[in-house]
Amino acid sequence: MEKKKKKSISTIMKTEWPLHVLLLPAMILLIIFAYLPMVGIVISFQDFVPSGGMKGFFTSEWVGLENFRYIFAMKDFRQVLVNTLVIAILKIAAGIIVPLILALLLNEVNNRAFKKATQTIIYVPYFLSWVVLGGILVDILSPTSGIVNSALKALGHEPVYFLGNPDTIRGTLIVSDVWKGCGYNMVIFLAALTGIDQSQYEAAKVDGAGYFKQMLYITLPGILPQIILVTVLGLGNILNAGFDQVFNLYSPIVYEKADIIDTFVYRLGMLNLQYSVSTAVGLFKSVISFVLITSSFALAKKFANYQIF
Repeated sequence: MEKKKKKSISTIMKTEWPLHVLLLPAMILLIIFAYLPMVGIVISFQDFVPSGGMKGFFTSEWVGLENFRYIFAMKDFRQVLVNTLVIAILKIAAGIIVPLILALLLNEVNNRAFKKATQTIIYVPYFLSWVVLGGILVDILSPTSGIVNSALKALGHEPVYFLGNPDTIRGTLIVSDVWKGCGYNMVIFLAALTGIDQSQYEAAKVDGAGYFKQMLYITLPGILPQIILVTVLGLGNILNAGFDQVFNLYSPIVYEKADIIDTFVYRLGMLNLQYSVSTAVGLFKSVISFVLITSSFALAKKFANYQIF
């Protein structure tokens, strides 16, 4: 067989230039809204004075790593970092286990209409913003009129302040995050289940293997690459514990257990006007996230044969 000749860059540009033109507006928007704002990173090395406007970038005093020393010495920052890691790791774990169980259960349902309806109902919260879901959860979990506490009262239990108790806020954040996002991963696992050769199940039945044996030796190994991929890619977002969710559900009462890096940066910069310190915290998170994302893609390529380029 003849080897295909590689096209030169000039040939590609001549034949594919309309595609590059279509891509141009998106690239311009990306540069304006994603790359140009990165110039603000210099604020983390300055004692930035916002009253100077744009001139503040050039006139503010350079303090080197002083802002980073300040944040690492803050007790609140250490607690925020712990909260972020705990909440994010538990979200990643629950966000894989629950969709996997749901996918395995739905895969055994023979009634097509019931299966599709259930899948749609589980998937719907994924399309709603946390502003909407936050309001719904505040009403549902209200200690006075919420349906959950009404049921607890009917059963003889004391009402629980889910969103105002440091002991329950983390569990509430994790459960509500799984409720919103499990439909997405469930669809991924369901799609992976359809790719398993059905003759393997038939052979297993002939050999007398029950449901759990089939799941253990056929189903789970069959979708293991997808499980590894979802897990590894989730590691790249381990410092993103969910700003939208936490911001809409937390309060000063539960800062000790629910305050995360993103909400901490918001309060430092937008409320306390400590622009240099908040930028330093954001830069610290960005550097760590970059390392984690790079490592996660390397792991995804190694264990799941997944690569972007």
